[in-house]
Amino acid sequence: MSTPARRRLMRDFKRMQQDAPSGVSASPLPDNVMSWNAVIIGPADTPFEDGTFRLVLQFDEQYPNKPPTVKFTSEMFHPNVYASGELCLDILQNRWSPTYDVASILTSVQSLLNDPNISSPANVEAANLYKDHRSQYVKRVKQTVETSWNEDELEEDEE
Repeated sequence: MSTPARRRLMRDFKRMQQDAPSGVSASPLPDNVMSWNAVIIGPADTPFEDGTFRLVLQFDEQYPNKPPTVKFTSEMFHPNVYASGELCLDILQNRWSPTYDVASILTSVQSLLNDPNISSPANVEAANLYKDHRSQYVKRVKQTVETSWNEDELEEDEE
């Protein structure tokens, strides 16, 4: 069944295949275009550098008029990421626009990694360390980067 949301998601997927922004990748599940797996590589020259962070994007039939739910499945220590992995990101809440596509969502999440919004923290501990004890914050982030590599190895072992 082809719906406007599904057709738009197929266009988003084509764009991701042909012209993916640097450091992000995403594709729908083989049997469900409404559910996507994504990977964001931590940006260079940031504490997140070389991390491989996995996310899931869940769309509904209101897309692109309504944003998807975006959630980290990788462990993430960040002021704008809840313990559940869900994100506090303005474009996924009150600043959503139908002009955003999967690529722009993922690049926004990627740039949020090194540029957190500490005025509305989802993780108060991360926000406080970021503000007051930057070296401890960086140390914790680097631990999640290393954990992200181990997650990759675990998945390869399971295959």
